[in-house]
Amino acid sequence: MTKTQSQKEISFEDFKTEVLIDYKIAITSRECSLLGRREVLTGKAKFGIFGDGKEVPQLAMAKAFKNGDFRSGYYRDQTFMIAIGAMNIQQFFAGLYGHTDLDHDPMSAGRQMGGHFATHSLNEDGSWKNLTLQKNSSADISPTAGQMPRLLGLAQASKIYRNVSGIEDKTNFSINGNEIAWGTIGNASTSEGLFFETINAAGVLQVPMVMSVWDDEYGISVHAKYQTTKENISEILKGFQRDNDANGFEIIRVKGWDYPSLIEAYQKAATIAREEHVPVLIHVNELTQPQGHSTSGSHERYKNADRLQWEGEFDCIRQMKLWMMALNIATQEELDEMEANAKKEVLQGKKAAWEAFVNPTKSEQTEVLNVLNEVAETSANKAIISPLINDLKSIKEPIRKDILAAARKVLRLTIGESKHKLLSDWIVNYTEKIQPKFSSHLFSDSNQQVTSVTEILPTYSDNAEEVDARLILRDNFDAIFATHPETLIFGEDAGTIGDVNQGLEGMQDKYGEMRVSDVGIREATILGQGIGMAMRGLRPIAEIQYLDYLLYAIQIMSDDLATLQYRTRGRQKAPLIIRTRGHRLEGIWHSGSPMGMIINAIRGIHVLVPRNMTKAAGFYNTLLETDEPALVVECLNGYRLKEKMPSNIGAFKTPIGVVETLKEGSDITVVSYGSTLRLIEQAAKELQAVNINVEIIDAQSLLPFDIKHDIVKSVAKTNRLLVIDEDVPGGASAFILQQIVDEQNAYKHLDSKPETLTAKAHRPAYGTDGDYFSKPSTEDIFEKIYAIMHEAKPEMYPSLY
Repeated sequence: MTKTQSQKEISFEDFKTEVLIDYKIAITSRECSLLGRREVLTGKAKFGIFGDGKEVPQLAMAKAFKNGDFRSGYYRDQTFMIAIGAMNIQQFFAGLYGHTDLDHDPMSAGRQMGGHFATHSLNEDGSWKNLTLQKNSSADISPTAGQMPRLLGLAQASKIYRNVSGIEDKTNFSINGNEIAWGTIGNASTSEGLFFETINAAGVLQVPMVMSVWDDEYGISVHAKYQTTKENISEILKGFQRDNDANGFEIIRVKGWDYPSLIEAYQKAATIAREEHVPVLIHVNELTQPQGHSTSGSHERYKNADRLQWEGEFDCIRQMKLWMMALNIATQEELDEMEANAKKEVLQGKKAAWEAFVNPTKSEQTEVLNVLNEVAETSANKAIISPLINDLKSIKEPIRKDILAAARKVLRLTIGESKHKLLSDWIVNYTEKIQPKFSSHLFSDSNQQVTSVTEILPTYSDNAEEVDARLILRDNFDAIFATHPETLIFGEDAGTIGDVNQGLEGMQDKYGEMRVSDVGIREATILGQGIGMAMRGLRPIAEIQYLDYLLYAIQIMSDDLATLQYRTRGRQKAPLIIRTRGHRLEGIWHSGSPMGMIINAIRGIHVLVPRNMTKAAGFYNTLLETDEPALVVECLNGYRLKEKMPSNIGAFKTPIGVVETLKEGSDITVVSYGSTLRLIEQAAKELQAVNINVEIIDAQSLLPFDIKHDIVKSVAKTNRLLVIDEDVPGGASAFILQQIVDEQNAYKHLDSKPETLTAKAHRPAYGTDGDYFSKPSTEDIFEKIYAIMHEAKPEMYPSLY
């Protein structure tokens, strides 16, 4: 090997220096893995999963990785992160210990186990950094292959930046689309459907993606023969190889212990992807995993003696060392000295990380002990409290659980005593200080959070025309695309025909296929496209055709998008808008409203349920002013209903987290959302005839829910509450009821039992009768409300049955 990353001829001395630097990084990373395992087994850390055996290929990847590029990888890539300067020894161990300070664990501030890597895309105030001036890593997640959909979007962003004109300030995110998205995955995880879905989509889209498969022949204890046809992922993907007749992938195979060949392979891959926007698969085989999968087991349990002997001989660091000595780059003695120095540096870094981790907690231990001793002196229960104090004092390396648990136990023993408030105040203040270390940034803390947007009502001219509601959406999207060049929308049938309900009619012709796009039937990677592009400064709208199909993508929404701000403690964001349609559909597979499942799976994403298209359009306008992700569920049976066309299309904004009272009443408060509201309004008219006056409230958004607590004000007036929902019993209705009765304390105002009216537990049968007998009907609503009033005032409302 005689060429550097820049492919320019260099002297042997320069070449030697470069190789020795690489070797130093490799052995440092290996020592981190070895010492990290010991820290877990001695109890200082909870769990360890390391990148030993993968060091040398990651050095090669790091050499080809440039500023502006993005990594979307998995939990073996510690060598790469060290090599690009994104992590040092002390930070590695801080992550292992779970240090809750971003200055010590910049990856996640202790919110993820070690091995889950990230760089900071955002400043402390939530504003974007210039991503083209740094090497970037999207925040890892544990679910196998879960990094793949996001990888697709990170790569597609380069294609958009290269080919779409008019995007302002794109120099913070891209330099002419030259950036590569680099993916990494273990060979066993290529068995996941998300891997194949992403590979296929990348080949179709032709995006600058380099996908590395680290192949050590095992998935935990399961050999490749049980994982992959022919035991070889690149072999079975040969049909994706591009040729003169068709686009596809460039596929490269290289041995993971062959340093010069790895350098050459990664330089070749980078050139193809960066210049041609062609995806590349690099199958790095003949790798090892010296310590097994993780600290939870030993690989000697499932590898035979021959395999273990081979792994010892073909360990990538050993092979690199032999190669270096053969080329007279270094002597055995020189390399031994490097290894000894690396051990010392890692040990020092580990000690520094541990001291930084435990010292603040020791100070907090001293602080609470002082308080507890003062409390004990005047307590009638001193004899019981003193052992609790001594137990806490005896802990040499306390954690915060030890501190707070001891204080709370003592608190119970001082009720009514003179020092009770001293301890109570300390506990409250301590909890307020510590809890955010574990709970902050589920949503944005920036000045672009959804609650910062001021409502703008739609306005209407005197002769405002009533139109099919889909036209309001269409014209609003037109205004969005015209004024926000960084926005784009994509989904099944979104392009050529303007979506199945023609809310995008004519938009592709007007704004081009890059911004209004058809995609294949692959919901998980539709979400992934949106996540990756949003992480790179674009404002994508990912369309899932029907609400039921969201189930294909719920794992990506839940594990990746919903947790992004939280797991990076506000240092990455993906303000993706997800558009879908649902409610009151017909049949088992197109009528599900699994809202309870959705809202409980995707905390961290706003869930908006507009009752009509004007409200939906207002939500899109609002969301584009914010930096948070959201799901918008349009009413499928509302596109052809008539609504007045606003005169301020593109400008009006629907507030998020704010309910709307559709009808005032005095007898009962009824809360619902979406298409069901139309049935409630009809039932309310019929109930008026029997002197029951219903107050109807549209929730409008489920996450967040009624942030102004307006519903409890209604309940205080009516003293009765009914929640109506087309989800299964105990689904979204249970959540809504909990929010009103528990969170808003509406129970204080109730004269009748709070009730719910939901769909049946089964999915709806097909047809109009299927809907009638499966979901709440107008008659169901009438009779439910009448029954509540009968229970309260039987003399006024005799029993119907």
